[in-house]
Amino acid sequence: MLLRALDDVARLVLPVACPGCDRPDVRWCADCLAPLDAPLRRREQAAPRLDRLDGVAPLAVWAPAHYAGPVRGVVVAWKDRGRADLDRPLAAVARHAGGALAGLLGAGARPVARPLARTDRGPSPRAVLVVPAPTSAAARRARGRDPVVVLARGVAAGLTASGTPARVVPLLVQRGRARDQVGLGSRARGARLGAVGVATGPVTRRRVREAVRDRLPCLLVDDVLTTGATLAASEAALARIGLPVLGAFVLAATPAPSRRREAVRGTVAEVP
Repeated sequence: MLLRALDDVARLVLPVACPGCDRPDVRWCADCLAPLDAPLRRREQAAPRLDRLDGVAPLAVWAPAHYAGPVRGVVVAWKDRGRADLDRPLAAVARHAGGALAGLLGAGARPVARPLARTDRGPSPRAVLVVPAPTSAAARRARGRDPVVVLARGVAAGLTASGTPARVVPLLVQRGRARDQVGLGSRARGARLGAVGVATGPVTRRRVREAVRDRLPCLLVDDVLTTGATLAASEAALARIGLPVLGAFVLAATPAPSRRREAVRGTVAEVP
Protein backbone atom coordinates (compact mmCIF):
# COMPACT_ATOMS: atom_id res chain seq x y z
CA MET A 1 0.00 0.00 0.00
CA LEU A 2 2.80 2.40 0.90
CA LEU A 3 4.61 1.80 -2.39
CA ARG A 4 1.40 2.35 -4.33
CA ALA A 5 0.77 5.61 -2.46
CA LEU A 6 4.30 6.79 -3.20
CA ASP A 7 3.83 5.91 -6.87
CA ASP A 8 0.59 7.94 -6.95
CA VAL A 9 2.40 10.95 -5.44
CA ALA A 10 5.23 10.58 -7.95
CA ARG A 11 2.74 10.63 -10.83
CA LEU A 12 1.29 13.89 -9.57
CA VAL A 13 4.74 15.50 -9.44
CA LEU A 14 6.13 13.85 -12.58
CA PRO A 15 3.24 12.66 -14.77
CA VAL A 16 3.96 9.59 -16.87
CA ALA A 17 2.54 8.53 -20.21
CA CYS A 18 3.09 5.70 -22.63
CA PRO A 19 5.82 6.89 -25.02
CA GLY A 20 4.19 5.12 -27.93
CA CYS A 21 0.70 6.63 -27.77
CA ASP A 22 0.83 9.29 -25.00
CA ARG A 23 -1.82 7.50 -22.96
CA PRO A 24 -1.63 9.19 -19.53
CA ASP A 25 -0.78 7.44 -16.26
CA VAL A 26 0.54 4.37 -18.09
CA ARG A 27 4.26 3.73 -18.26
CA TRP A 28 3.89 1.67 -21.41
CA CYS A 29 1.04 0.05 -23.32
CA ALA A 30 0.92 -3.59 -24.23
CA ASP A 31 -0.31 -2.53 -27.67
CA CYS A 32 2.69 -0.24 -28.23
CA LEU A 33 5.16 -2.94 -27.19
CA ALA A 34 3.36 -5.70 -29.11
CA PRO A 35 5.33 -5.21 -32.38
CA LEU A 36 8.54 -5.97 -30.46
CA ASP A 37 7.16 -9.40 -29.55
CA ALA A 38 6.83 -10.35 -33.22
CA PRO A 39 9.06 -13.10 -34.68
CA LEU A 40 12.54 -12.01 -35.69
CA ARG A 41 13.01 -11.19 -39.36
CA ARG A 42 15.99 -10.34 -41.51
CA ARG A 43 16.27 -6.58 -42.02
CA GLU A 44 19.66 -5.91 -43.67
CA GLN A 45 18.24 -5.42 -47.17
CA ALA A 46 17.19 -1.83 -46.39
CA ALA A 47 20.57 -0.83 -44.88
CA PRO A 48 22.82 0.44 -47.72
CA ARG A 49 25.99 0.70 -45.62
CA LEU A 50 25.97 -3.06 -45.05
CA ASP A 51 26.43 -3.76 -48.77
CA ARG A 52 29.76 -5.43 -49.54
CA LEU A 53 31.95 -4.82 -52.60
CA ASP A 54 33.82 -8.14 -52.33
CA GLY A 55 30.96 -10.47 -53.24
CA VAL A 56 30.26 -11.43 -49.62
CA ALA A 57 26.63 -11.22 -48.55
CA PRO A 58 25.81 -8.38 -46.16
CA LEU A 59 25.81 -9.02 -42.45
CA ALA A 60 22.62 -10.75 -41.31
CA VAL A 61 20.59 -8.44 -39.06
CA TRP A 62 17.54 -9.67 -37.16
CA ALA A 63 14.86 -7.43 -35.65
CA PRO A 64 11.27 -7.98 -34.57
CA ALA A 65 9.87 -4.64 -35.73
CA HIS A 66 10.13 -1.61 -37.96
CA TYR A 67 11.45 1.62 -36.45
CA ALA A 68 8.22 3.53 -36.97
CA GLY A 69 5.00 4.47 -35.20
CA PRO A 70 4.70 3.54 -31.51
CA VAL A 71 7.92 1.51 -31.59
CA ARG A 72 9.90 4.59 -32.56
CA GLY A 73 8.31 6.55 -29.72
CA VAL A 74 9.21 3.84 -27.22
CA VAL A 75 12.84 3.57 -28.37
CA VAL A 76 13.42 7.34 -28.46
CA ALA A 77 11.98 7.76 -24.96
CA TRP A 78 14.09 4.88 -23.67
CA LYS A 79 17.34 6.12 -25.17
CA ASP A 80 17.14 9.88 -25.07
CA ARG A 81 14.33 11.01 -22.78
CA GLY A 82 15.33 9.46 -19.49
CA ARG A 83 12.90 6.54 -19.55
CA ALA A 84 15.21 4.05 -17.85
CA ASP A 85 12.08 2.30 -16.53
CA LEU A 86 11.76 0.85 -20.04
CA ASP A 87 14.92 -1.19 -19.44
CA ARG A 88 12.82 -3.99 -17.95
CA PRO A 89 10.35 -4.63 -20.82
CA LEU A 90 13.00 -4.06 -23.51
CA ALA A 91 15.47 -6.39 -21.77
CA ALA A 92 12.68 -8.99 -21.80
CA VAL A 93 12.29 -8.43 -25.55
CA ALA A 94 16.04 -8.97 -25.99
CA ARG A 95 16.01 -12.12 -23.87
CA HIS A 96 13.18 -13.55 -25.97
CA ALA A 97 15.15 -12.65 -29.11
CA GLY A 98 18.23 -14.40 -27.73
CA GLY A 99 16.23 -17.59 -27.37
CA ALA A 100 15.08 -17.33 -30.98
CA LEU A 101 18.59 -16.51 -32.21
CA ALA A 102 19.96 -19.69 -30.65
CA GLY A 103 18.16 -21.51 -33.46
CA LEU A 104 18.63 -18.91 -36.18
CA LEU A 105 22.41 -18.51 -35.87
CA GLY A 106 22.98 -21.92 -37.36
CA ALA A 107 21.05 -20.99 -40.50
CA GLY A 108 21.57 -17.75 -42.35
CA ALA A 109 24.37 -16.44 -40.17
CA ARG A 110 28.00 -16.11 -41.19
CA PRO A 111 29.64 -19.56 -41.06
CA VAL A 112 32.27 -20.34 -38.42
CA ALA A 113 34.90 -23.03 -38.23
CA ARG A 114 33.16 -25.07 -35.54
CA PRO A 115 29.46 -25.64 -34.82
CA LEU A 116 27.49 -23.41 -32.47
CA ALA A 117 24.90 -25.87 -31.31
CA ARG A 118 25.22 -29.19 -29.52
CA THR A 119 24.15 -32.24 -31.51
CA ASP A 120 23.51 -35.78 -30.29
CA ARG A 121 26.95 -36.89 -31.41
CA GLY A 122 28.66 -33.59 -31.98
CA PRO A 123 30.86 -31.36 -29.83
CA SER A 124 29.70 -29.05 -27.08
CA PRO A 125 28.35 -25.72 -28.25
CA ARG A 126 30.81 -22.90 -28.73
CA ALA A 127 30.54 -19.78 -26.65
CA VAL A 128 29.24 -16.69 -28.42
CA LEU A 129 30.53 -13.24 -27.58
CA VAL A 130 27.65 -10.77 -27.50
CA VAL A 131 29.25 -7.45 -28.43
CA PRO A 132 27.34 -4.19 -27.88
CA ALA A 133 27.74 -1.59 -30.61
CA PRO A 134 29.84 1.25 -29.19
CA THR A 135 28.22 4.34 -27.72
CA SER A 136 29.99 7.69 -27.56
CA ALA A 137 31.26 8.82 -24.17
CA ALA A 138 29.15 11.97 -24.46
CA ALA A 139 25.98 9.94 -25.02
CA ARG A 140 26.77 7.70 -22.04
CA ARG A 141 27.27 10.72 -19.81
CA ALA A 142 24.05 12.35 -21.00
CA ARG A 143 22.02 9.17 -20.48
CA GLY A 144 23.72 8.03 -17.31
CA ARG A 145 23.94 4.49 -18.71
CA ASP A 146 24.45 2.54 -21.91
CA PRO A 147 21.06 1.24 -23.16
CA VAL A 148 22.65 -1.06 -25.74
CA VAL A 149 24.38 -3.01 -22.96
CA VAL A 150 20.93 -3.64 -21.44
CA LEU A 151 19.90 -5.29 -24.72
CA ALA A 152 23.16 -7.24 -25.00
CA ARG A 153 22.70 -8.72 -21.53
CA GLY A 154 19.18 -9.77 -22.41
CA VAL A 155 20.30 -11.42 -25.66
CA ALA A 156 23.13 -13.26 -23.88
CA ALA A 157 20.72 -14.52 -21.22
CA GLY A 158 18.32 -15.79 -23.88
CA LEU A 159 21.06 -17.54 -25.83
CA THR A 160 22.43 -19.22 -22.72
CA ALA A 161 19.00 -20.34 -21.53
CA SER A 162 18.46 -21.93 -24.95
CA GLY A 163 21.66 -23.96 -24.87
CA THR A 164 24.15 -21.62 -26.57
CA PRO A 165 26.63 -20.32 -23.99
CA ALA A 166 27.03 -16.56 -24.37
CA ARG A 167 28.57 -13.68 -22.50
CA VAL A 168 28.59 -9.93 -23.02
CA VAL A 169 32.00 -8.51 -23.86
CA PRO A 170 32.15 -4.77 -24.71
CA LEU A 171 35.06 -5.07 -27.12
CA LEU A 172 34.34 -1.96 -29.20
CA VAL A 173 34.77 1.76 -28.62
CA GLN A 174 34.27 4.88 -30.69
CA ARG A 175 37.49 6.59 -31.75
CA GLY A 176 38.17 10.31 -32.00
CA ARG A 177 35.40 12.82 -31.37
CA ALA A 178 32.61 10.82 -32.96
CA ARG A 179 29.23 12.04 -31.78
CA ASP A 180 25.98 10.21 -31.36
CA GLN A 181 24.25 9.38 -34.66
CA VAL A 182 20.86 10.86 -33.78
CA GLY A 183 20.06 13.39 -36.49
CA LEU A 184 22.93 12.42 -38.80
CA GLY A 185 22.17 11.78 -42.46
CA SER A 186 23.35 8.83 -44.52
CA ARG A 187 26.55 10.50 -45.74
CA ALA A 188 27.55 11.63 -42.24
CA ARG A 189 26.89 8.18 -40.84
CA GLY A 190 29.01 6.62 -43.56
CA ALA A 191 31.89 8.97 -42.76
CA ARG A 192 32.01 7.42 -39.29
CA LEU A 193 32.97 3.97 -40.56
CA GLY A 194 36.54 4.40 -39.33
CA ALA A 195 35.46 5.69 -35.93
CA VAL A 196 35.02 2.25 -34.34
CA GLY A 197 37.94 0.37 -32.88
CA VAL A 198 38.77 -2.33 -30.35
CA ALA A 199 39.04 -1.23 -26.73
CA THR A 200 42.58 -1.20 -25.36
CA GLY A 201 42.07 -1.41 -21.60
CA PRO A 202 44.01 -4.18 -19.79
CA VAL A 203 40.92 -6.30 -19.08
CA THR A 204 39.65 -5.96 -22.64
CA ARG A 205 43.07 -6.81 -24.09
CA ARG A 206 43.06 -10.06 -22.14
CA ARG A 207 39.56 -10.88 -23.34
CA VAL A 208 40.53 -10.09 -26.93
CA ARG A 209 43.56 -12.40 -26.73
CA GLU A 210 41.40 -15.22 -25.39
CA ALA A 211 38.69 -14.67 -28.01
CA VAL A 212 41.18 -14.52 -30.90
CA ARG A 213 42.97 -17.61 -29.62
CA ASP A 214 39.72 -19.59 -29.65
CA ARG A 215 38.25 -17.74 -32.67
CA LEU A 216 35.04 -17.21 -30.75
CA PRO A 217 32.15 -16.04 -32.92
CA CYS A 218 30.57 -12.67 -32.17
CA LEU A 219 26.99 -11.43 -32.30
CA LEU A 220 26.60 -7.66 -32.53
CA VAL A 221 23.77 -5.89 -30.70
CA ASP A 222 22.47 -2.38 -31.33
CA ASP A 223 19.24 -0.51 -30.67
CA VAL A 224 18.19 0.56 -34.19
CA LEU A 225 19.29 -0.27 -37.73
CA THR A 226 19.20 2.74 -40.06
CA THR A 227 21.91 2.91 -42.73
CA GLY A 228 23.96 0.10 -41.15
CA ALA A 229 27.05 2.31 -40.76
CA THR A 230 27.64 1.42 -37.11
CA LEU A 231 27.23 -2.32 -37.64
CA ALA A 232 29.46 -2.24 -40.73
CA ALA A 233 32.18 -0.41 -38.81
CA SER A 234 31.81 -2.78 -35.86
CA GLU A 235 32.06 -5.87 -38.05
CA ALA A 236 35.15 -4.44 -39.78
CA ALA A 237 36.84 -3.70 -36.43
CA LEU A 238 36.27 -7.25 -35.20
CA ALA A 239 37.38 -8.74 -38.52
CA ARG A 240 40.67 -6.83 -38.29
CA ILE A 241 41.58 -8.79 -35.16
CA GLY A 242 40.38 -12.10 -36.56
CA LEU A 243 37.01 -12.48 -34.84
CA PRO A 244 34.16 -13.82 -36.99
CA VAL A 245 30.81 -12.03 -36.80
CA LEU A 246 27.72 -14.20 -37.12
CA GLY A 247 25.21 -11.40 -37.47
CA ALA A 248 23.47 -8.73 -35.43
CA PHE A 249 20.32 -8.13 -33.40
CA VAL A 250 18.53 -4.78 -33.17
CA LEU A 251 15.25 -3.81 -31.58
CA ALA A 252 13.93 -2.20 -34.74
CA ALA A 253 14.98 -1.37 -38.27
CA THR A 254 14.15 1.64 -40.40
CA PRO A 255 12.03 0.39 -43.32
CA ALA A 256 13.07 0.98 -46.90
CA PRO A 257 12.10 4.45 -48.21
CA SER A 258 9.41 2.98 -50.44
CA ARG A 259 7.70 1.40 -47.43
CA ARG A 260 8.08 4.01 -44.68
CA ARG A 261 4.60 5.49 -45.02
CA GLU A 262 3.05 2.04 -44.73
CA ALA A 263 5.28 1.22 -41.74
CA VAL A 264 4.11 4.32 -39.88
CA ARG A 265 0.50 3.25 -40.47
CA GLY A 266 1.36 -0.30 -39.45
CA THR A 267 0.28 -1.77 -42.78
CA VAL A 268 3.60 -3.11 -44.08
CA ALA A 269 3.31 -6.79 -44.92
CA GLU A 270 6.16 -8.62 -43.20
CA VAL A 271 8.07 -11.15 -45.23
CA PRO A 272 10.57 -13.69 -43.86
